[in-house]
Amino acid sequence: PLMRPESVQALLAELHEQRAVVAITTFRADPPTGYGRIIRDAARQVTAIVEERDASPEQRTVTEVNQGVVAYDAAWLWPHIDRLRPSPVKGEYYLTDLVAMAVTELGTGSVVAHRLADATEAWGINDRWELAQAERVMRERILRRLMDAGVTVVDPAHTYVDAGVAVGQDSVLLPGTMIKGTTTIGRRCVIGPNSVIEDSAIGDECRVKASFVERAVMEDGSDCGPMAHLRPGAHLGRGVHVGNFAEVNRSSLGAGTKMGHFSYIGDAQTGENVNIGAGTITANFGDRRAAPGQRKHKTTIGDGAMIGSDTMLVAPVSVGAGARTGAGAVVTKDVPDGTLAVGVPAKVIRRLGESEEQERL
Repeated sequence: PLMRPESVQALLAELHEQRAVVAITTFRADPPTGYGRIIRDAARQVTAIVEERDASPEQRTVTEVNQGVVAYDAAWLWPHIDRLRPSPVKGEYYLTDLVAMAVTELGTGSVVAHRLADATEAWGINDRWELAQAERVMRERILRRLMDAGVTVVDPAHTYVDAGVAVGQDSVLLPGTMIKGTTTIGRRCVIGPNSVIEDSAIGDECRVKASFVERAVMEDGSDCGPMAHLRPGAHLGRGVHVGNFAEVNRSSLGAGTKMGHFSYIGDAQTGENVNIGAGTITANFGDRRAAPGQRKHKTTIGDGAMIGSDTMLVAPVSVGAGARTGAGAVVTKDVPDGTLAVGVPAKVIRRLGESEEQERL
């Protein structure tokens, strides 16, 4: 599983360029226990692969071994498979016997070998420990590729990035970061520490600090955390701030919107430059008897609205552009543009810009 595409291409090139019928992949193993030994003649040409059970004491000292990936000339291969005979030691059929068969029939030039420079490409996986070691090698390769492309990885040993992830130049990955799936991260971002991002799209100059982001979108210049949770369907516009212990679910926050802390916004559409006070929640659960996907009601908040601390928005409801809610308001009815709503349940008491005296008149 660790063999690089470049090595496979080199193996095929050896087969075609040398006009061979068999091309094998080899590597140096110390100790070589358990591997088939590569036997060469005085001219260093491959003459056979001898499995360990069948090897003589002298052959067992050979440290060049068979990796297992082989390329054959198909026209030669199929007629010769039927000629294989079982091993006298164990009764198994060895495909590796085709090497000696080709040499006997066509001469030493009929078999060529590509030796792997990196022995980790030959690793097999037989248990969970070996699987973990192989995963470590793959992570190192992925991080090396990112770092060669201009990404800073502060602590590679504690940073986990999947192969399908793309990270832009001059971004920084801090320790404890895990980036999974098909996530894309733009340029000049700072991710972490202790953050998980999965199948999400992060724009340029974004910041994710000690947060969980899953199937979400963060546009350029937005940030979240610490301890924020962007759930599937969350969409942060340009310059949006989602602070600590805040959650966004199936909702869009317009450009410049601020949601500092201790808030939940679900199934909502928020305009631009909205301020969401601490403790604000959207109560979005609808009819329990409805079909899944239709049980949640929507909340709409217009551009420039200010939602007071501890406001409860009981969906379906809308707060108009430039409107405000007082601290602790329980909003069950729509709040028109440019008005102030306070109380439990919240009532519109005046238009913003009017004095309290004008309201009484």
